[in-house]
Amino acid sequence: MYIPDDFQEVRTEEITNIIKNYPLACIVANTKSGLIATHVPLIMKSDNTLIGHIAMNNEMRTLVPDDQEVLCIFKGDDAYISANYYPSKFEDHKKVPTWNYQVVHIYGNITYFTDNKSKLSAVGMLTKISEKKANGDSGWKLSDAPKEYLMAQLEDIIVFEITISRIQAQSKLSQNREQKDFDSVVKTLQAKGKKDIAESMLRLERN
Repeated sequence: MYIPDDFQEVRTEEITNIIKNYPLACIVANTKSGLIATHVPLIMKSDNTLIGHIAMNNEMRTLVPDDQEVLCIFKGDDAYISANYYPSKFEDHKKVPTWNYQVVHIYGNITYFTDNKSKLSAVGMLTKISEKKANGDSGWKLSDAPKEYLMAQLEDIIVFEITISRIQAQSKLSQNREQKDFDSVVKTLQAKGKKDIAESMLRLERN
């Protein structure tokens, strides 16, 4: 991924926030049949491990073997930025539109697990995190489903872990603009309901 110096994201907390808040990743792998992409929610099992699961019938299971390197792409919020958002545009008219966004690329090697203990652990972890975020203390739990039904559902999935080897992240958030233009973009995005990316901009430490 090409990352201009102005937009390189190195804040560990910000990278973690993107992964947590936008867990639906795109896993890309090079296979004997060419490139494949799989969209699946991933969560951080530890500082250097991602975990997720796919259907047994997913072609990724057969085309991407154990220990192969894969690329996981997490995309945060994004917004079109009109040149009209910049007050300085009306002074010299030397501004053009752009796009603000945040993205994280994680490289790592994949390992599959087919035992029920690993499946229950992975599904339980993802469910607990997702339900807490969506429904608070009243969230759905694995124990809400009949055990026989739940075990039958687990037969149709395979769990995998990705051991992280490299992380690249980019936050393109108008850091390269003068303060009055930056502040105007934040206010405009807030007014348009793009609060997530506006908040990401406000978390920047500007010199």
